[in-house]
Amino acid sequence: MTYDLAIIGGGPAGYTAAESAGKNGIRTILFEKNNLGGVCLNEGCIPTKTLLYSAKVYHSAKESVKYGISCENITYDLSKIIARKNKVVRKLVAGIRAKMAEAGVEVVTGTAIIQAQGEAEKAKGEFSIECNGQIYAARKLVLCTGSETIIPPIPGLKETDFWTSREALDSKEIPESLLIIGGGVIGIEFASFFNTLGSKVIVVEMLNEILPGMDQSLSGFLRNELSKKGIEFHTGAKVVSVNNRQVEIEKNGEIQRIEASKILLSVGRKPVLSGFGLENLALETRKTGLKVNEYMQTSQPNAYACGDITGFSLLAHTAVREAEVAVAHLSGKNEKMSYKAIPGVVYTNPEIAGVGQTEETLQAENIPYIVKQLPMAYSGRFVAENEQGNGICKILEGTDGSILGVHILGNPASELIVIAGIAMERGMKAEELKTMIFPHPTVGEIIKETL
Repeated sequence: MTYDLAIIGGGPAGYTAAESAGKNGIRTILFEKNNLGGVCLNEGCIPTKTLLYSAKVYHSAKESVKYGISCENITYDLSKIIARKNKVVRKLVAGIRAKMAEAGVEVVTGTAIIQAQGEAEKAKGEFSIECNGQIYAARKLVLCTGSETIIPPIPGLKETDFWTSREALDSKEIPESLLIIGGGVIGIEFASFFNTLGSKVIVVEMLNEILPGMDQSLSGFLRNELSKKGIEFHTGAKVVSVNNRQVEIEKNGEIQRIEASKILLSVGRKPVLSGFGLENLALETRKTGLKVNEYMQTSQPNAYACGDITGFSLLAHTAVREAEVAVAHLSGKNEKMSYKAIPGVVYTNPEIAGVGQTEETLQAENIPYIVKQLPMAYSGRFVAENEQGNGICKILEGTDGSILGVHILGNPASELIVIAGIAMERGMKAEELKTMIFPHPTVGEIIKETL
């Protein structure tokens, strides 16, 4: 049988493309070597947020006296926290599988390998894919193979029993001390989780501030808030070597040795570009991944690439939109991918989120801007729900009144940033957004107040 569309990878990009294509009458086959949902659902976004929510509930219970509630003998059961995380993942994976069935998508579990195109395949304009000993043919192809953890060549690391995010998600006990190599989103979220549950957490980041890519003034504010909770930060520090429980770092030309009962490696992720026959397509690449155009087409027009494989955003919500654009285009519609307003969120407690330009990017591009900033305490709802909590809403406005970037520190920043993202994507000016009626009292009013 020849399919209209073959998709390799069942993560957010892959299952979104499959569902969209199937519902539009496109005969679709989806290959996934592990579980549907990809890294995001099984080893990333959803499991970490489930753990972080348990930690947040535990923290809230311990802090309940601030709200006039008395709780005694507050404790947690890590095995039940992990079990709940696994239950949530199973439920959502089953939901995706049901969506595939409803859309008429054939799902094949196994490693798909793209075959070299012979003259017959080229004449027919088809791709051949081998999986589990069987050959499948498809007229169009969408590559959604995702990303994998970067393992840097740190001396002694390979000989050390370290964690990546995968092992940390299934930890059987809370380590007495945890040293995290990397102060990006994944590292800081795990720092927040293990710190809340009692670990002594040390974060080592090579750059001068944590969370590169986020607004650096808010990143620094968050670092100070987490420091108050006992997390130790070493920024501008390079890991020189690892020797079992000892990590050697270099900062300002000086060597320091730090002991920890466990080491978590979290220095970033890279696109998966091997193991599925990509070399047989001879597609054009760029420094970080596969090169695509605004329709998500690769250098071979009938082959599309979405999600982390392009190496551009490495965010699940970006991958979802890229998949929608790709399927729209192969269906004959000319939707274009826009990266103008892709939100980024760190689900710590408090949360931090941003969309659009930062001061750092604006300064690098010599774009003039105005900073409008208010403490989150200007929102009555925030004060009511965050006793003694701190936060900031920061809006970067162009000289023409355009909204260039919005950055929020404070709960629930992950929900509030959606408002800013929609406004920016639709090209709303600051004064136009300010005329919108926000329900009162809501934390979202802080955006209107800041404008």
